[in-house]
Amino acid sequence: MFSYKPLLRLLLEKDMTKTQLREATGMSMSTLAKISKNEYVSMATLDSICSYLHCKIEDIIEFKE
Repeated sequence: MFSYKPLLRLLLEKDMTKTQLREATGMSMSTLAKISKNEYVSMATLDSICSYLHCKIEDIIEFKE
């Protein structure tokens, strides 16, 4: 199972809301809901998040058994 907790922590550190991230990256509300529920999102979405936040993939997602 994958978790987006690192992304949520990163947003807190940057004093940014999920809505601000959604608007800045152009992701849909349904994609943001999937992230909130730790559901699958496309690699393109993860790429746009990493590009916008200037971070690595491991800064936004982690694997949990």
